[in-house]
Amino acid sequence: MSSEAINASTGKLSVRYLPFIALLVVYAPALYELIVNWSQDSNYSHGFLVPLVSAWLLWQKRAELKAAVQSTDNFGLAIMIVAGLMFVLGNAGAEYFTMRLSFVVALFGLTMFLFGRSIVRLVWFELAFLCFMIPIPYVIYYALTFPMQLFASKVTAGILSSIGMAVYRQGNILHLPDGTSLEVAEACSGMRSLVSLLALGALYAYLTQKRFSAKVILFLSTIPIAVAANVFRVFVTALLATAVTSDVTAEPVHSLMGLSVFVVSFILLFGFGAILKAVFK
Repeated sequence: MSSEAINASTGKLSVRYLPFIALLVVYAPALYELIVNWSQDSNYSHGFLVPLVSAWLLWQKRAELKAAVQSTDNFGLAIMIVAGLMFVLGNAGAEYFTMRLSFVVALFGLTMFLFGRSIVRLVWFELAFLCFMIPIPYVIYYALTFPMQLFASKVTAGILSSIGMAVYRQGNILHLPDGTSLEVAEACSGMRSLVSLLALGALYAYLTQKRFSAKVILFLSTIPIAVAANVFRVFVTALLATAVTSDVTAEPVHSLMGLSVFVVSFILLFGFGAILKAVFK
């Protein structure tokens, strides 16, 4: 191939990516606020990693993407119109979730319009994975938090009673035999770990499972696994508070107990993933 042909091909490819640069410019204020949100809210600090993971996955597919048939698809324009409406409505109503989600929708639409459905089939997960960088609406977050606090305290009280420990539950507070009261606080509800583990579960399911049904099952299993791991954390904390020291809520023990949620979740997730991989061959 001549140098003129190479330069022409490179120029055409560069022009094709200009709309993505324009999209980033349009969403720059919203993306900046999103980054600020990651830095200020520890529940979503994993947001910094999500775009990097998506970029790494795309890089791994560079040969497939280069070989795939590329063609424009006007249906992508319809998706971009929907994204535009989401952006305008979200911006007008100061509804950050809708506005930020519209960025991912716009990426889908722009990719389909410029490169076609064959490319979208290759990159759908990498684009959809970006949703995990978007904080869920706080009204939903806090609506789920308190029920999860009650669930963790109720199940823990039941387990403690079943092993012969006299415990009295008052809402989300456990009154232990030695007079110690253990509160299952908002930070101990399990919502924080659930948000992070959903992203991990999606990535793990995508990378390890061959069949789509197995991917979905493993991803959905992240929810009960995260809840069970958090109950385990509250249960162990209650045992330590009774048998060892009532200072289990102080640092660094409290942080170590928080890490136990991820350790238990990883073990359960990887174990269940291995089972699914054997079943769905």
